[in-house]
Amino acid sequence: MLCVRNTQLETLHAGLTPVTRTGDYSDVFVLDGNGRRIPWTEVSHIDEDEMRALMQEIVNRLYTFHLEADDPKLQTTIEGWMGVAMKWDEPEIDPRMISRGQESRRD
Repeated sequence: MLCVRNTQLETLHAGLTPVTRTGDYSDVFVLDGNGRRIPWTEVSHIDEDEMRALMQEIVNRLYTFHLEADDPKLQTTIEGWMGVAMKWDEPEIDPRMISRGQESRRD
């Protein structure tokens, strides 16, 4: 939560969510500045600069969290968010990360 949730991801999440009557957004389109009518499912919702900035912020937070987890100031921050974090689902191991790691080692 500290490393991912309260980042630029919140800015990307903000704003209006389009209404879809089909449930799969195939009925939603974006009209761009050049007059192109682009299906919602084909629209990029984040540009390269936003993606780079988001990933750098998350990596920096994860790095800081892992290296400074014992720091009393960080512990105070963590404890302050525990009430909210306790309401989230328990994390699970992502087996795709493990299997991808094994595949790359075989190459």
